[in-house]
Amino acid sequence: MLNRRTKQNLIIVVIGVVLFAVLMNFSTALQLAGNAIGIVSPILIGLIIAFVLNVPMHAIEKMLQRITGKRKNKPLDSVIRIMSLVITLACIALIVGITVNLAIPALVESYRSIEPLLMERMPEWAEWLEDLNIDTTAVMDWLTGFDISGFSDDAGNFLTSAMSTASSAVSGVINVVFGIVIAIYVLLSKPMMYRQVKKIVYANISNKKADRIYYICSMLRETYSKFLSGQCVEAIILGSLIFIGFSIFRLPYAPLIGFLTGICSFVPYVGGFCSCAVAMFLILLADPSKIFISIIVYVIIQFVENQFIYPHVVGNSVGLAPVWTLLAALIGGKLFGLSGIIFFIPLAAVVFFLLKENTMKKLERKRDDETEMTTQ
Repeated sequence: MLNRRTKQNLIIVVIGVVLFAVLMNFSTALQLAGNAIGIVSPILIGLIIAFVLNVPMHAIEKMLQRITGKRKNKPLDSVIRIMSLVITLACIALIVGITVNLAIPALVESYRSIEPLLMERMPEWAEWLEDLNIDTTAVMDWLTGFDISGFSDDAGNFLTSAMSTASSAVSGVINVVFGIVIAIYVLLSKPMMYRQVKKIVYANISNKKADRIYYICSMLRETYSKFLSGQCVEAIILGSLIFIGFSIFRLPYAPLIGFLTGICSFVPYVGGFCSCAVAMFLILLADPSKIFISIIVYVIIQFVENQFIYPHVVGNSVGLAPVWTLLAALIGGKLFGLSGIIFFIPLAAVVFFLLKENTMKKLERKRDDETEMTTQ
């Protein structure tokens, strides 16, 4: 039998050999890693979907347990779990249906009106720019002579690119479908999977380390649950306020802009700017005379929401200072795009809390050591 030190040295040697082999065959390693990610991507997508859906599902499950808890013929936990999952999926389907019925017609109408509005407003914009001593001759010539038929020469390249995009889209849809199926199975078998994972963890590592792992996992789940729940409520409130404010001042596209603002508010920092830019563009096309009042209304509602509503709705749900929240959003966005902006904030909150907890323990231990030395 090998002793502990020999095992550690052997593990270090193996890791070094593997790293050397990867560096010597880096392109092949990247290709193998890409293939491996492609194989497990439906599982990863399913786990992410299950993690997100578990937030509303857990809340519905607790509500059903409270409602049925006092009944004599209390339904089984598995039945309550199935009912909560069905209600969660039904709510999501309802939200998607409302989104399609509200957003798609408005987007189609906006798209159909963009070209004539552009042609109608271009002289006004050119005159306004000329009043500012900005030469617009080249831009106006380009816009006036712009013809979509000119792209026909590149039809072959466009068709090839379209086929490649369609193939990637079909592959992505298949992965998402498999991910949804995996997520449903995971959510329906949560207790069984929890017991199995717990047995594996406690069987292979010490109880102290296993307890620490479960402590961090529970903190992650709680933090993400609070964050996602708070963001959902905040999105509904902000979208409703934008819709009401734009309707009161008779600004165009009030339902569409309110909806887009609510959707974009799920993305911290960036979402507000994106929805505002789209709103101002639509209003500029429809009625340029109302662009300034729309900006004022949007800024006032955002200010009221950020200063008074958001702290109470989301509050300190993640327990992270604004500067660290911004850094987490920037790092997550650089690494993983929009999903990184959303998911890195709760993750940073957990890391910050663990660092704070570890720092406090070390300071307390240091004070105890100094006190002991003083008494001696």
